[in-house]
Amino acid sequence: MAKVHNYSAGPCILPQEVIKEAAEAVLNFDGLDLSLLEISHRSANFVSVVDEATTLVKELLEVPEGYSVCFIQGGASLGFLMSAYNMIGDNKKSAYINTGTWSDKAIKEAHFVGDVEVIASSKEENFNHIPKGYTIPTDADYLHYTSNNTIFGTQFKEIPNSPIPLVCDMSSDIFSKKIDISKFDLIYAGAQKNMGPAGATLYIVKDEVFKRNRIKIPTMLNIETHVKKESMFNTPPVFSIYVSMLNLRHLKSIGGVEAQQKINEEKAALLYAEIDRNPLFKGVAATEDRSTMNVTFVLTDESKQAKFDEMWKAANISGIKGHRSVGGYRASMYNALPVSSVQVLVDVMKAL
Repeated sequence: MAKVHNYSAGPCILPQEVIKEAAEAVLNFDGLDLSLLEISHRSANFVSVVDEATTLVKELLEVPEGYSVCFIQGGASLGFLMSAYNMIGDNKKSAYINTGTWSDKAIKEAHFVGDVEVIASSKEENFNHIPKGYTIPTDADYLHYTSNNTIFGTQFKEIPNSPIPLVCDMSSDIFSKKIDISKFDLIYAGAQKNMGPAGATLYIVKDEVFKRNRIKIPTMLNIETHVKKESMFNTPPVFSIYVSMLNLRHLKSIGGVEAQQKINEEKAALLYAEIDRNPLFKGVAATEDRSTMNVTFVLTDESKQAKFDEMWKAANISGIKGHRSVGGYRASMYNALPVSSVQVLVDVMKAL
């Protein structure tokens, strides 16, 4: 079977060896002659999976003491509301940077728990850049931003220097580059980009958050509930956590986040160089804010669209159609996408 070069924006590509090992566990997990999908989540065999996944997160991201890690269902979409509930304090006010669809949705959810000040936005320019030169209000309980914007292809290159607690949705670039966890009070990230299949959401939270004056939080939305129960307050997304554990093992085996960052930078440099060199293509995002995960670009001559589409499909490239709000093309280059797949796309672009 011909190799498919998978540029899907999410759920996205996973390492083939991880998929094979996960498939085996669906048939026979841990030598139990039972499927991973049918064992008790409270069995010693699966508890060890959660423990290892948690340990790998802490190791690979160098999570400092004083932080807790847990896995919760609901995706980042629930994280929009959970982060607001858990971070809002006495001021009943939050600050947000709006850089795209997902931060827009987070802002909407934050209105359920307090006043929201959008301190910076690139909405008027269709989110083609990361805002700069904004002032962070010191009377807000926290500042929230989205580190990478999958639809528009922009990414924060620096962590905001915030005088107030910092919250980040890292769903689409966590584990892709080194980050300083100590600068954040709360990080949340859906699994289905660089960690595993959809179902689990990773939360990394500073323990001090639980000691602050907070509003009354529904049990299921209280991150402390899940931390205390070690991701087992209710039946967890077993398959997603297991495959995430396998993928984090794989990431560790290739040298960890630092090694993966170099590969990701190589892939991005290769594709952006062709976009900038080739007069038939143009990048959508501001050059200084270009994402290493999601490369957005358009044709400068729309009459060549049918031919280009025919060519990339013939090369077994999948998933590069742009989001409807941007149009054009989007090449999502998450951790598991090899450099060789990027070279195939570049070769097609050169041949157009």
